[in-house]
Amino acid sequence: MTAATHSTLFPRVPDSADAVLDGLDPEQREVALALHGPVCVLAGAGTGKTRAITHRIAYGVRAGILQPGSVLAVTFTNRAAGEMRGRLRELGAGGVQARTFHSAALRQLQYFWPKVVGGDLPRLLERKIQLVAEAAARCRVRLDRNELRDVTGEIEWAKVTQTVPADYPAAVAKSVREAPRDPAEIGQIYAMYEQLKRDRSVIDFEDVLLLTVGILQDRHDIADQIRRQYQHFVVDEYQDVSPLQQRLLDLWLGDRDNLCVVGDASQTIYSFTGATPDHLLNFRTRHPDATVVKLVRDYRSTPQVVHLANGLLSQARGRAAEHRLELISQRDPGPEPAYTEYADEPAEAEGTARRIRDLIAAGVPAGEIAVLYRINAQSEVYEQALADAGVPYQLRGAERFFERQEVREAGIALRGAARAGGNDSLLDDAEDLPSQVRAVLSTKGWTTEPPAGSGAVRDRWESLAALVRLAEDFARAKPGSTLSDLVAELDERAAAQHAPTVQGVTLASLHAAKGLEWDAVFLVGLTEGMMPITYAKTDEQVEEERRLLYVGVTRARLHLSLSWALSRAPGGRASRRPSRFLKGLRPGSGALGAAGAGGGGSVDRGSGGGRRKRRGPVLCRVCGATLTEAGEMKLMRCEGCPSDMDEALFERLREWRSDQAKELGQPAYCVFTDKTLMAIAECVPSSDGELASISGVGARKLDRFGAAVLALCAGEEPGEEAGQAPVGVVEGP
Repeated sequence: MTAATHSTLFPRVPDSADAVLDGLDPEQREVALALHGPVCVLAGAGTGKTRAITHRIAYGVRAGILQPGSVLAVTFTNRAAGEMRGRLRELGAGGVQARTFHSAALRQLQYFWPKVVGGDLPRLLERKIQLVAEAAARCRVRLDRNELRDVTGEIEWAKVTQTVPADYPAAVAKSVREAPRDPAEIGQIYAMYEQLKRDRSVIDFEDVLLLTVGILQDRHDIADQIRRQYQHFVVDEYQDVSPLQQRLLDLWLGDRDNLCVVGDASQTIYSFTGATPDHLLNFRTRHPDATVVKLVRDYRSTPQVVHLANGLLSQARGRAAEHRLELISQRDPGPEPAYTEYADEPAEAEGTARRIRDLIAAGVPAGEIAVLYRINAQSEVYEQALADAGVPYQLRGAERFFERQEVREAGIALRGAARAGGNDSLLDDAEDLPSQVRAVLSTKGWTTEPPAGSGAVRDRWESLAALVRLAEDFARAKPGSTLSDLVAELDERAAAQHAPTVQGVTLASLHAAKGLEWDAVFLVGLTEGMMPITYAKTDEQVEEERRLLYVGVTRARLHLSLSWALSRAPGGRASRRPSRFLKGLRPGSGALGAAGAGGGGSVDRGSGGGRRKRRGPVLCRVCGATLTEAGEMKLMRCEGCPSDMDEALFERLREWRSDQAKELGQPAYCVFTDKTLMAIAECVPSSDGELASISGVGARKLDRFGAAVLALCAGEEPGEEAGQAPVGVVEGP
């Protein structure tokens, strides 16, 4: 075997049980050796919890203490279960069952159903939303697609908390949970949904757990059979266990205590799905003789990032906060976290894109960078900014802004209203463009006030509200513009943001980022009303928002940036305040006690920010008017001013760009955007200086593509080496 074979992709299988313990730190080793009795591992972010529990299982198997088939390890996602199985194989412990709660229960249910009930297990309903829609219709309740998603989520929450339909309204009131509709109405839909399932002999994923629990409770012989097979249990992410999952775990265990749980109460961020850290926090009460091991050595993040994470949690309140872990970084020092204040949201997005471009230029792979925000509706301005900067990106856990159902529907409605013009009675009382847009979108769910609570209805409203704000900004920048002009602008924006074909900067919500990590993380939009979110009313809800920010901070290995904008739009009133969670952490925001001191550094006033001098206005080279739109600034003229673009040159440039993009394995806009190509075709530069003066042509792109572009402008074919770039290189402007 070559040395390369023994890379991290193909590690050697340890040649003995003792070799399995090699490389573990003292606390991880303690976990690996604690093979009997109840064990509780309190594992902070980045402390190697998966390493500890997989080595524990592998050591037990290799030492002959545990039989592979007698171990059941459960976690919450197929990805995590697959990773666990892969690590166990690498350690020579194949044959251990590592599954999600649902897959483990389904396997048991399929095996025992014929014996208990007879016949085949009822068909599993892969997607319950259609049946929920039918149940709502039978209850004479009209739900749109987003409301359906919310009501479906409520039914799932009720089932995992073991709440029957009749008790749902009371359970909602007791939990201080904001239901998306009248709780009594949801209770009726829930009851009808259950009736329809019975009528059609189908079950859903929650039923898999409920039915398994029912069989194990009623049939002691079957419970004993499962307990004979599985002698040892491991539960990862134990802070996310629901009451129903805990009930199933108790039935698997019986009166035994060979259980190892791993979790971190400070990373409980899914309470809206029924997850609760109570089982983790109560573990030592239920098992007074439990071995408790704390993993606090953080191998992921630098001391600077860890210091900020610790400072953030030092301000936490409530029961989970009483059990917080003080992390200790094991990495070499790195840069201080950067705090940046911007004048407005577009400036924040552009500043973030510039910093990302600089990191990529410095050698940080685009795939090792993430921009994390509180809600998915925030993604659009960052998609635009990264596209303008020529930086490839990917969205995780959400549809792209212009691909969202509500945005597509809004576009169709606006296009129809634009065609109808004065013949559309909906626009009779609308005097200007923003009021026309508000009138049209009011038919799609937009209202002057946001809906209460979270969920799909709120997400839909946020998307429509973003379109309303865009219309207001568009009208302000282009007085006298029409609905048709706005539709054309939306089409252009959508066309410029096609999905990239390669890995790029990750755009994700904080919830979707759980379990992931990057070299560089940008936490954006950290203002009151967004972090914590405006509908977090109770102390408990606010503390979960703090934990959500903590999860975001601990995703970063080396570079961490935190930013906020004082106003929404350029020129707007600077009425926003930085998140309360940053108080005592960001420089100049007041001191905390020694335990909670934040990192060093200072707050940067980002481009266009509070104290920094603004850039001078960009003027149209045709009429001299001040330009405000990014696309117009690239062209250096108003959209409505005459264009002297060389159409033939523009087509040659597009053809050349397409070839370059294919060769680079990048989206076309990473070479040059359409606006930049239009500007080149209008100016027809003849020198490096003239080409560099065009917005979107920076030093790196000038160096990489300048010779080829100038050759095309001169009517020549690019040289063989002009414009060539190594495959996979992401170029900055």
